[in-house]
Amino acid sequence: MSRSRVAIAAFFTVTGTLHFVRPRSFEAIVPPAIESMKKEAVAVSGVAEIVGGLAVLHPATRRFGRWWLLGLLLSVYPANIHMAVNPEQVKGLDLKQIPRWTLWARLPLQPLAMLWVWRATRD
Repeated sequence: MSRSRVAIAAFFTVTGTLHFVRPRSFEAIVPPAIESMKKEAVAVSGVAEIVGGLAVLHPATRRFGRWWLLGLLLSVYPANIHMAVNPEQVKGLDLKQIPRWTLWARLPLQPLAMLWVWRATRD
């Protein structure tokens, strides 16, 4: 098993777990369109990250895990865009302490993460 695949599994499993350990950090970046369901959105995305992270480890579920994580990364991208465009609307995180350019700089990281998932989970 490749180190990259194990790293993906660890990253998504740990991050998914953090959705339950520190939910407020994730609830803070939920876009206004679904803010009324932010607790549910954070729980569902946390479970989705854990499922995807574990699925990439086993050959029988790797393909499912690949597509699952790619879909997940695509589906949470609007939250990252919202945070960069409207940091003043993010409630619960003090984004004034974070340079604004970093919020924009992380946007290209999402497609790179998708590429990483794609490459690391090919058989």
